[in-house]
Amino acid sequence: MKILVVGGVAGGAAFAARMRRLNERAQIIIFERGEYVSFANCGLPYHISDKIPTREDLLLKTPEDFIVNYNIEVRLQHEVIAIDKTNKSIKVKNLLTHEIITEHYDYLLLSPGAKAYIPPMEGHSSDLVFTLKTIPDMDQIIAHMKRHAPTKALVIGGGFIGLEVIENLVEKNIDTHLVEFASQVLPPLDPEMAAILQSELLKQKVSIYLNDSVRSIKKINAKESEVVLSTGKTLITHMIVCAVGVRPESELAASAGLQLSEKQAICVNENMQTSDPYIYAIGDAIEVTHLIAKNRTLLPLASPAAKAARIAANHIAGLPTRPLRVQGTAIVKLFSQTAALTGLSEKSAKALKLPYQSLVIHPFHHVLYYPGAKQLTLKILFHKESGEILGAQAVGEEGVDKRIDVLATAIRGGMTIYELEELELCYAPPYGASKDPINMLGFVAQNQKDQLTQSITCDEIATITNPFFLDVRTPAEFNQGHLTSAINIPLYALRARLNEVPLDKTIIVNCAVGIRAYNAIRILKGNNYPNVINLTGGYKSYLQFKKKE
Repeated sequence: MKILVVGGVAGGAAFAARMRRLNERAQIIIFERGEYVSFANCGLPYHISDKIPTREDLLLKTPEDFIVNYNIEVRLQHEVIAIDKTNKSIKVKNLLTHEIITEHYDYLLLSPGAKAYIPPMEGHSSDLVFTLKTIPDMDQIIAHMKRHAPTKALVIGGGFIGLEVIENLVEKNIDTHLVEFASQVLPPLDPEMAAILQSELLKQKVSIYLNDSVRSIKKINAKESEVVLSTGKTLITHMIVCAVGVRPESELAASAGLQLSEKQAICVNENMQTSDPYIYAIGDAIEVTHLIAKNRTLLPLASPAAKAARIAANHIAGLPTRPLRVQGTAIVKLFSQTAALTGLSEKSAKALKLPYQSLVIHPFHHVLYYPGAKQLTLKILFHKESGEILGAQAVGEEGVDKRIDVLATAIRGGMTIYELEELELCYAPPYGASKDPINMLGFVAQNQKDQLTQSITCDEIATITNPFFLDVRTPAEFNQGHLTSAINIPLYALRARLNEVPLDKTIIVNCAVGIRAYNAIRILKGNNYPNVINLTGGYKSYLQFKKKE
């Protein structure tokens, strides 16, 4: 059996290694048009700032590793330029000698990946415009920084890669600006969560231009460019990194007559077979099925690519496979903050017309009495009727990855939010609390289900007619900032001052993060107040909500 692989890195290299473990006798050849067959592309931004000090740390496997450990031949700087489905062959061009050869296959695996997208802006081909997807891309940025010592940079795109690039440019003491077409950074996050990251960027002296794009780039001299934004703003910068996303690299598949989706991704079935059963495809060039939304989507992440590689190898080897279902679990570090998400956002849930409810809490990542406790913002979406967890997001300095990993697992297992209160998670003072933030989500949801409390989000306040705002924080907290028209009655004084709270209005109660407000609601309910609502996430969430505006 002869198996040819087009493309290495996360998809192709993982497939080839798995295939060898399943079949010792097959001839396996990887064709990679670049200079590296397996490298840590997720680590590229961190070598720019020397956080990852040596370039070699990013090179995971060499052709020699593949031949010695796996008996897999790797041909670097060889580009597959055509596929002949009828004769089960490919044409390969040696990019060094320009020789073109033909290779036949029994099975062909396509892992072409995706290409960095550069918007059609005037001057986009300037040598001061960079992308960051490959080792050579990184090398060009580093070479430019060494040669010209830039002090100003512009990053186009505030997604995962854009934010990582910004952090590492700032680490090099470069005055950095961000232009983002959307109304927030990191668009997969809900706006009030993204607002925390925007505050962190401003804290680090990063200038942010939201709802904007680059109209033109004009090179002034060898070091400087003039950038004109769509809003008319003009910036002078020494380098531009374009990080606005990627597009499936499917031209080879299209020229072979393989079926493509509307988004020009390679169509595959649940075994990763294309429209030709002897040709498989994996990685950033294919569409995958979302676990919750059930639709087909692009998800250019390393984890789904590695899982798809395993499915394709198993199917060729005759082993049973499980359908690949993704939920978009992702994480990014931005200076002192970490943001992570899994499943659906509110925007996605609304687009799918799902009846959902959201909760926001602001717990500490471990008990307060142990030194170093850091507060995080944790948001969860769940189905209003069934309680099924639909998605979750977290932003904070510590403990973010742990909570989102637990919730990602809960989503995969089909758990409801009410089951979260039953989870038994690790606890010792340096690591958590006896009531972990995950448990707290379950407690709050169960309280609402049992009608012990009712919550409202900040953007739902406008739906309440003539509410009475009750702030139960201390006077000192209240004086530092509060909701407009809120009346301050501290929790400890509420029972004695019930006569100041009207019975005939809807009472919206807030404290700092929601805990004291819940206690106040139980006092009011116990004194026959019929319409009392907790502002979810408290005043802290209100501040985040105002920042998103």
